[in-house]
Amino acid sequence: MKKVIKIILVCLVLAFIVLQFFSVEQNNAEIRDVADFELETKPSKEIAAILEKQCYDCHTNKTVYPWYGSIAPVSMWMADHVEEGNEHFNLTGWSSYSDKKKDHKLEELIEEVEENKMPLKEYTWTHGSMTDAEKEALITWAKQARSVYK
Repeated sequence: MKKVIKIILVCLVLAFIVLQFFSVEQNNAEIRDVADFELETKPSKEIAAILEKQCYDCHTNKTVYPWYGSIAPVSMWMADHVEEGNEHFNLTGWSSYSDKKKDHKLEELIEEVEENKMPLKEYTWTHGSMTDAEKEALITWAKQARSVYK
């Protein structure tokens, strides 16, 4: 039995080493361009700070990766989360959205935060959770920002 465990451990270590040779493309634009989004939706400094801390890493074209963000298989997992986040809601591309789509995206933001689906639990493990007051402030701001598009 001990021999089988040793073989399994050696195989796992070798697999881990081999995975390091397969890098994933990271979300690394030169700048985090959210100027159009912030100009149009006018978040307060408090809301901008919440967005920066809780949203921008997965919902813009520039992600600030933690030190372990380039170590496989975590890098692959993170790349998948960021790619999916940008598919659903990319704040860098805000100006390309129609008013109807902008309204819908803000509506989704409100729903996701109210239902505690965003930010993802996995993200909050290292970045911290939003307080109830921060959630309420974010929701209130998003509802106000939506009024522009109706």
